[in-house]
Amino acid sequence: MRATIWGCRGSLATPGPATVGYGGNTSSVEVRTAADGLLILDAGTGIRTLGNALAGEHPSQIHLLLTHMHLDHVEGLGFFPALFDEGCEITIWGPRQDGVSLRDRIAAYLSPPWFPLRFEQLPSRIEFVEIWQDSWEMDGVRIRSAPVRHPGPTLGYRIEEDGVALAFVPDNEPGLDRESGLSLASGVDVLIHDAQYTSDEYSTRVGWGHTSLDDLVHVVAAAAPGRLVMFHHDPSHSDGALEEMRAAAQELTERELELAREGLQITLD
Repeated sequence: MRATIWGCRGSLATPGPATVGYGGNTSSVEVRTAADGLLILDAGTGIRTLGNALAGEHPSQIHLLLTHMHLDHVEGLGFFPALFDEGCEITIWGPRQDGVSLRDRIAAYLSPPWFPLRFEQLPSRIEFVEIWQDSWEMDGVRIRSAPVRHPGPTLGYRIEEDGVALAFVPDNEPGLDRESGLSLASGVDVLIHDAQYTSDEYSTRVGWGHTSLDDLVHVVAAAAPGRLVMFHHDPSHSDGALEEMRAAAQELTERELELAREGLQITLD
């Protein structure tokens, strides 16, 4: 299994010279299975770059796993080239919504006045699967979803194949729920986890749904992942600020941590 990060910024896409090192595109991660199947975690602006990299050679079946419906996690979907390929089947997995279907949420976003076409005009075949605390298998890969602490219906994911495991928890507030995300993250080989705020920043943003460095220490200690990748970088944080945060987090956890960056490839074997 191999993961490639195409977007790791949180809240708002942030291009510019101050973010070129780690990237300004919002959340999107490509996961390739041993059989070369394609799973995509979130559809932030990074999914456009992923789609361009596929250069028309995307597989005929794509699985898109959405964590939630905040714009930074879905705003790139309308610019994903596979949507416009009539030979492509896309299955969108995502959290059950309050009072409306997942399909209707996505269709509203990919229709006027937010999008130039109507959802029904998209040539690809799109199927929706609503999930919550679920597990399923496909093509030798086992996937588990579970709710995490964040405003609105929000999921994290754990993906397992051939004895290795990757957890993706990009938006999570363990400061309000110490157990949030741990059922997915415990003992994984690689944990990609929210690390948006310094401890000072978090003091004025309690309830916004994100992780402070102090709370990241708890996650690392409780989950004990093989590798921890700090994700969902705040739009106000420059490359230099992110490196300072990593240094502070490493001192607090007394272990090596990584910063997510666009183009980072992670091989699990």
